[in-house]
Amino acid sequence: MSPDVTDAQIQALAASAKPYSLAQLHWGPERHRADADTIEREHQRRMVSLRAEGVIAILCPVSSDTVAGVAIMTETPERAREIMAADPCVQAGMMTCEILPCAGFPGDSLPG
Repeated sequence: MSPDVTDAQIQALAASAKPYSLAQLHWGPERHRADADTIEREHQRRMVSLRAEGVIAILCPVSSDTVAGVAIMTETPERAREIMAADPCVQAGMMTCEILPCAGFPGDSLPG
């Protein structure tokens, strides 16, 4: 932790915050159904398409037995819920999705 961060810097960063929605995807009871691979491939295609369209700003698949992934979405929580309710894995019961309102700082990115 750097002691060089001033209160003014913290306030300036906080003032730049913009609203986003955080989608948390968890594996559901139908994760291992017979046609799971096909449905998950369509889920992946859809998520990558949403990322290409700018609806998803950051997409993070997770290697876990419980969490499937997280995504920071540029939509309101209400719209994000609608979008994710139409996801093939969510509709098939392979995943559940919780949407949380969050704030982010424009220009933040993952290191290359």
